[in-house]
Amino acid sequence: MSVNNETSAIRLQAGRSHHREHSVPLYLTSSFVFESAEQARAVFAEEEEGNVYSRYSNPNVDELLAKMCRLEKAEAGFAFASGMGAIFASLAGLLQAGDHVLAGRAVFGSTHQLLSKVLPKWGITHSYADVADPDGWEKLITPATKVILIETPSNPGLELIDLEWLGELKRKYNLVLIVDNCFATPVLQNPVDYGADIVVHSATKYIDGQGRVLGGIAVGRQDLMAEIRFFSRHTGPAMSAFNAWVLSKSLETLQLRVEKHCDNALQLAEALEGNPALEQVRYPFLKSFPQYELAKKQMRRGGGIVSIAVKGGYEAAKRFLDNLQLVSISANLGDTRTIVTHPASTTHSKLTEAERQATGITPGLVRISVGLENVTDVIADIQQALAKV
Repeated sequence: MSVNNETSAIRLQAGRSHHREHSVPLYLTSSFVFESAEQARAVFAEEEEGNVYSRYSNPNVDELLAKMCRLEKAEAGFAFASGMGAIFASLAGLLQAGDHVLAGRAVFGSTHQLLSKVLPKWGITHSYADVADPDGWEKLITPATKVILIETPSNPGLELIDLEWLGELKRKYNLVLIVDNCFATPVLQNPVDYGADIVVHSATKYIDGQGRVLGGIAVGRQDLMAEIRFFSRHTGPAMSAFNAWVLSKSLETLQLRVEKHCDNALQLAEALEGNPALEQVRYPFLKSFPQYELAKKQMRRGGGIVSIAVKGGYEAAKRFLDNLQLVSISANLGDTRTIVTHPASTTHSKLTEAERQATGITPGLVRISVGLENVTDVIADIQQALAKV
């Protein structure tokens, strides 16, 4: 029987044991046994499918990946200990010395550190391209370019990249397109529809949705994932069975949670527009958003993140954060609880001032991850804190 993705996220499960359990059990085992020496040989030779060691595969991890592949329309995947593990392995597994990465300038702070500090140790270079200069992307492609890496919406400025245009660009030059889909989740957009080859997630965020566990996911083309899987199996960044079990259960409520995040975020953004303490309110489904038409084209809803620019820079933003009574101050996002983050002093603090300015991370910028509370309470708290700036 064919079912839709929302149903698959709930009904796809690892095979039942002889105990006939309804909820999949935890497979907390480091290794697996074989029925014979010949079966052990065949499984290691990849002539027969089967689990060997939980660094390679595990029934809980396999279940999570089956769901994520279905949701992202991907052929294969690998689960990592964190979102950065997924991004690093996707790059390191596909690149070699002398290769070049073309990246959207608005990438997460740790992704920037990978590109600028870690990968150059192995002779892998990068260039940044700006969303506002689409003609500039093609000029930065060289014979050494192998990968295009972007996140859309970006963290924290919510910049969008036209995925249809980017898919055409990568096909023209036969490049691999890697899309960080963390902010949108597969509920709101599917980059594979536009030509993405690999889709990565920090599962710590909306996939979990309750701030409990770390995790990363990479899914995509079978041939590319085989290279990423080889790299990952032998370098060891695998997700634990427990975290996979938590995340797989979380996917059962992903659609409901994301819809509520979107409802609350849009209401908050609309309530904050015109607030005298703010220079700007950014949210993809606000009509004032510079890329509103693009957001409507490639996203089903606007997501759960609202970015605001507080007048008065860092000191004003700090007063705003310190006057909040309900909302949490944290570096995480995608939680049931509303969270505020000051990127310039935390998640993106390792960037230079010039690098932050180039991606729109001003001293007064605050990222709001809108939770699942009654949104009137969230609005009231944020407004009273802004009134004290």
